[in-house]
Amino acid sequence: MSDTNPTAGLSERRKLLIFGVMAFGQFMALLDIQIVAGSLGAIQAGLSAGPDEIAWVQTAYLMAEIVMIPLAAFLSQAISTRWLFTASAALFTISSLMCGLAWDIDSMIVFRAIQGFTGGAMVPTVFATGFAMFDGPKRAMIPAILGMVSTLAPTLGPSVGGWVTDVADWRWIFFMNVIPGVAITVILLLLGKVDEAEPSMLRRIDWLHVASLAVFLGGLQYVLEEGPRHEWFTDTGVTSAAWISVIGAAVFFERTFFSTMPVIKLTPFKRPTFAMACVLNLVIGFGLYSATYLTPVFLGRVRGFTSMQIGGTVFVAGLTMALAAPIAARLSTKVDGRYVIGVGFSLFALGLWMFSNITADWGFFELLIPQAVRGFAVLLCIVPAVGMALNGVAPAELRYASGLFNLMRNLGGAIGIAVVNTWIGDFSRIHTLRLSESMSVNPEHAGGLVAGLTAHASRFTPDAAVALAQAKNQMGQIVGREAATLAFADVFRLMAWIFIIALVIVPFCKPAPADAPPVNEH
Repeated sequence: MSDTNPTAGLSERRKLLIFGVMAFGQFMALLDIQIVAGSLGAIQAGLSAGPDEIAWVQTAYLMAEIVMIPLAAFLSQAISTRWLFTASAALFTISSLMCGLAWDIDSMIVFRAIQGFTGGAMVPTVFATGFAMFDGPKRAMIPAILGMVSTLAPTLGPSVGGWVTDVADWRWIFFMNVIPGVAITVILLLLGKVDEAEPSMLRRIDWLHVASLAVFLGGLQYVLEEGPRHEWFTDTGVTSAAWISVIGAAVFFERTFFSTMPVIKLTPFKRPTFAMACVLNLVIGFGLYSATYLTPVFLGRVRGFTSMQIGGTVFVAGLTMALAAPIAARLSTKVDGRYVIGVGFSLFALGLWMFSNITADWGFFELLIPQAVRGFAVLLCIVPAVGMALNGVAPAELRYASGLFNLMRNLGGAIGIAVVNTWIGDFSRIHTLRLSESMSVNPEHAGGLVAGLTAHASRFTPDAAVALAQAKNQMGQIVGREAATLAFADVFRLMAWIFIIALVIVPFCKPAPADAPPVNEH
């Protein structure tokens, strides 16, 4: 972008239409991150895939997406926002169709990687375009709208995917993208000219920089996604990916600072407020994606809920997010963003702390208030963070700032899910040992419980040995369920502390006003 606003000649109606269509495209891309989460079992059965293979349906998307998010800034400048978004929407639609038509697990993984790569281009492009097209009160609404999209889409993903799979077939979670994808592609192609292309950049592109970016972030995402499943660095594949990622990172940063045409510019980090907003966004991503992931896992693993029941339970968080959006937008224009984000982080920590009282009997009503508090808090965190990061950024830097800011949230989510998976496994083992030790200290209590379970099982089988075996098996399940519940409580408590500690950064994040003139950082 040049330092003048390239969208100044567009009518307000056209700007709103362009932004609305692009925001919907972003919603589709973010929804598809998690839409397969509730349907992996059905996809695995449909494609005759193994347990390790099916995990790649999610991993391939995330690896490809995290590479494209920072790369989108360079591409949108080189080929223009309209052509990048149009091409991305078209390829996203085609790859969605091919995912639905996938004939085996290998074809599914390839099409999911293409879907993730093209979807990743749509996420930061919308932020940059929204901030470039609008100013004043309308610009103040951009963080609220895109913040709601960024949080609501991944939250609803598992519920939507599970519901579609239950009422139709798992292939329809991909087919449902086709009609809206075609509409977005056509509308942006006809109306979406918001800037000029600089094709000369493509002739001077630093391909080593591109390759090192892909190796660095792709390898990092693989380690974070696969590490918890394979005991981290005890697995050769995870260790190899980690070393490859480190080498890619070294080359990437060397090229970033010394290349004549870097594909990513880190100059936005010269602004201390932008750097601190990115750290806060990392924490937001950690909490948002981890809590969104943990709640359905608890309901499925401990309570044995179906996909439909899980969807009906977690929908509360999405509803309160929608209710909080206009409030967060209004507050961000009237109150110092540091106060808003301070309240948001405090409420998010409170919501997580309320989860730490969880028991194996918790269902919809017990989870209602904690989810509502957390859902309401998310927008109070994200809206001022977006404003802190992007208000006052020069148009020439806006794309790169948007890409880096969104990358931090995705990295926070990837780190968060990897960490909480590890915590759940470790804490479950610790609590299982403690419960077993407790039963050995009070054998009469444990013996009485086994005797009661044996008597109950004897009503259904005349064989005393079988009844005893069933009782011991049920006892083991009870211990496992209680240990898992205690582990979930520990994890939510630790996550709450992370948000409390992050509050230390907030007073130092002096935000620029929403209508602040751009500052050149050259």
